[in-house]
Amino acid sequence: MWPVLLLVFTLYGINCEPETVRDNFDYFSYGNEDNFLKNLNLHLPQPKDEIVLRPQEVKDWPQQSLNVGQITAVSINSLGQPVIFHRAERVWDESTFNESNVYQNLDKGPIIEDTILVLDPQTGSVLHSWGGNAFYMPHGLTVDHHDNVWVTDVAKHQVFKYTPKNHKYPTLTIGEAFTAGYPYRHRVLLCMPTSVAVATTGEIFVADGYCNNQILKFNAAGTLLFAIPSFSDTLTLNVPHSVTLLEHLDIVCVADRENMRIVCPKAGLKSSIKMLEPATVIEDPTLGRVFAVASHGDIIYAVNGPTYQNIAVRGFTVNAVYGNILDTWDPATGFTNPHSLAVTRNGSHLYVTEIGPNKIWKFELTDVYDKK
Repeated sequence: MWPVLLLVFTLYGINCEPETVRDNFDYFSYGNEDNFLKNLNLHLPQPKDEIVLRPQEVKDWPQQSLNVGQITAVSINSLGQPVIFHRAERVWDESTFNESNVYQNLDKGPIIEDTILVLDPQTGSVLHSWGGNAFYMPHGLTVDHHDNVWVTDVAKHQVFKYTPKNHKYPTLTIGEAFTAGYPYRHRVLLCMPTSVAVATTGEIFVADGYCNNQILKFNAAGTLLFAIPSFSDTLTLNVPHSVTLLEHLDIVCVADRENMRIVCPKAGLKSSIKMLEPATVIEDPTLGRVFAVASHGDIIYAVNGPTYQNIAVRGFTVNAVYGNILDTWDPATGFTNPHSLAVTRNGSHLYVTEIGPNKIWKFELTDVYDKK
């Protein structure tokens, strides 16, 4: 077994930014705007004959408005149905956590409404729902290859696994309720975990998230194996907000939000030795704050969020092998605050959710041109 690699230091003064909706201007300063925008080379050289599937907005979907709160996550089950995680009336603002990352609204209790909705891929109507009286501040949701549902609750500082036949009681819990901390071998504490990715082997990758700034790898039973980055690694993460696995490449790609990039370290699914190889880093001046990543084949799909006046909020299509941006895309009326995305298992459709306005978009992945 690959040895456990853990950091053994204490983090002080960590302030986790609330996910309030912000205007898309002047959040970061990059100096002179003319210099910033000058000579941008978004579409780097590509291998010949590469076909790029472009997300095309599916109009009038969903056919009826969903009565939901901030939609923080979306994933796709084996039937091609989008599964969303939303906050109902709950909103994360400046008073939600204190400086020690302790949730301040326990008196409100859990969200009463069902927070997990399964949607009809054709109409967008709600097929069934669950997750009421269970979560305090929903964040990440992933449906794995066996239709188990994995969710993260940043208020509870926990990750939960639910099987298809039991949506009431989780079969696996990582972290301790309402206890922010650092993971150790014999006591795993998390601090505002954001996202989960699960390999076909059952190994679990948790983005631990707003405070600890690392990716944790667990075996299928929930035993901590190691952390990314390790204490000897030069890689640093700043709010790993979303993770996706590309198993055939043996990498786990991370939306490194506040570093405004996508980082793809080795996942160690095929070789522990290759874990020592440097991560692939995808950076571009137009990326902005990357909120979410999803993948299909060699392609990473990503969405950013409000960053700076001259950085558009939009989606990106990225080649994971070459590490370059192939395309950018958005709906006709544009994105405002996208927070998550997911691609269907057959690679035919893509879904993006927002936390203001609280909505979900559907895109069809179409071969509209051949980049050569």
